[in-house]
Amino acid sequence: MSTAPIKVAIIGLDTSHSVELPKLMADPKIEPEYRVAGMIPTRCLRFDTPFQKKEGLDARQAYLESIGVMVTEDFDTAVADCDAILLEINDASYHLEYFEKCAPLGKPIFLDKPFADTLANARKIRAIAEKYNTNYFTCSCLRFCPEIQAAKAKCPAPREAVIWGPLGTAPAGSSIVWYGVHATEMAEFVMGQGATTVELNEHGNGYMAVVNYADGRRAMISLNRDNYQYGGVLRDLQNDAVCFNEPIVERFYRPMLLKIEQFFRDGKAPVEISDSFEIMALLEAMDKASVTGKVQAVYSK
Repeated sequence: MSTAPIKVAIIGLDTSHSVELPKLMADPKIEPEYRVAGMIPTRCLRFDTPFQKKEGLDARQAYLESIGVMVTEDFDTAVADCDAILLEINDASYHLEYFEKCAPLGKPIFLDKPFADTLANARKIRAIAEKYNTNYFTCSCLRFCPEIQAAKAKCPAPREAVIWGPLGTAPAGSSIVWYGVHATEMAEFVMGQGATTVELNEHGNGYMAVVNYADGRRAMISLNRDNYQYGGVLRDLQNDAVCFNEPIVERFYRPMLLKIEQFFRDGKAPVEISDSFEIMALLEAMDKASVTGKVQAVYSK
């Protein structure tokens, strides 16, 4: 397996991840122990979405250019001479369009969270990947944080979990799909697949989702506005509860970025697409429940 630096193209500039990930790769001010030196961000495609104003895009462009990344509005220029692609688009309604543009290039792709804006579009992305034999994976960085990894190691088969995380307000589309993905990804990581139904209760500061499984397991996902803490409790009903809290620091990104680099080198996705579909199905069921007020079935693969 080659150890040569991987040239990475970045698609999208409307998310902080378009800056935070290249920063860890290429900013000389980052401490060596936090660097991910095996990748080089080369070019970034800029385009407008409802998720970032011009001033914000300009500031991000200026930063990327300061660390040697070319920012362009031409797709072909952005992907020229790259080895791999980071699809970094906050507005999930653009994921299908840009995945379809990137898939024929034959490059491995990391598709940042969420998978898509709808389960139907996630299916279309999967079909495109199969058509072009595109190697890709998608996830939230929260599943790779050391604290949840340690909790899962201590309680590998929980019967019950309570997970909490923030609920931002999306400028367009579903806030649950956009920002609820983080806590939902954490829940799926610790519980695994097999969810059958979701019920959602609205409270003054967000939602509490109750996820039921065919074998009697249960997960509760608390989504909170104006509170950006992540954490949870796992129980296997026999041992003491395992609690964890995730620190709110930019170091969230390094564990995921290391996984992305490894994937770009060996082609082995660290997250199964079936797991990502379960997460997308949970998000869509939660979103529908927020509208109908009724228990929703979770898509069964």
